[in-house]
Amino acid sequence: MDFSPIIKNVFATFAYFIPLLIIIAVAKSAWFKGVLGEFIVNTVIKLLLDKHKYRLIKNVTLPTEKGSTQIDHIIVSEFGIFVIETKNMKGWIFGSENQQQWTQKIFKHTSRFQNPLHQNYKHTKVLASLLNIDPDNLFSVIVFVGDSILKTPMPENITYAGGLIRFIKSKTTPVLSRSEVSGVIKQINTGKLEPGYKTNKAHVEHVREIKRKKSSEKLCPKCGSNMVLRTAKKGTNAGSQFWGCSQFPKCKAAVRHIATESSEVH
Repeated sequence: MDFSPIIKNVFATFAYFIPLLIIIAVAKSAWFKGVLGEFIVNTVIKLLLDKHKYRLIKNVTLPTEKGSTQIDHIIVSEFGIFVIETKNMKGWIFGSENQQQWTQKIFKHTSRFQNPLHQNYKHTKVLASLLNIDPDNLFSVIVFVGDSILKTPMPENITYAGGLIRFIKSKTTPVLSRSEVSGVIKQINTGKLEPGYKTNKAHVEHVREIKRKKSSEKLCPKCGSNMVLRTAKKGTNAGSQFWGCSQFPKCKAAVRHIATESSEVH
């Protein structure tokens, strides 16, 4: 019996599914989610903001002392410079302005990620230094897109795509002249790194190094902030070392440190 037709059909069917599997894998990747999130924000900005009043600059990579920092969107206007960080996430989002780590909860799965306000603070500082401009004229905005719900009270500059436009339009006092707006745009375009594979690769490696360093840090089991090593000054444990939350007294979590072992202290 000749099995070659059957074999050909099996391979043909398998070959049909390969592109589909590749598309599914790409769609689930962090890279694609980032691109999709930025596309959504780009579309909202272009449709709902006057391009003559609000000038959009996308995907700006700026050099820093230790590497580079990448800004998703910068909007330059007479009413200020808006530095936008986009987060395409799903699930419930918990966090506060001062926490170093926020929490994402999807059903029973819980994970932590860097406070985007802290992340964007670096962006605004680097940009303010480049432009030599009053930091009060820069506005940090965090935009969540995708199937995510903010479950804790957030400042007005942490919002969804529709709220982004409301936040930008709420700034109605001119702080820059038209010539200053043109000068800012020119400075950004001159100071940013040339876009391309080499720049992106170097930035990705820099981000990975930061993540490696952060992964070695001890985080508070309650609020996600950094833990610091302290020495008990009184009580039965006087003289012993323990890990205490850096946000004390707001957060009083502590973990007793005994050689390589640790147990939670209440």
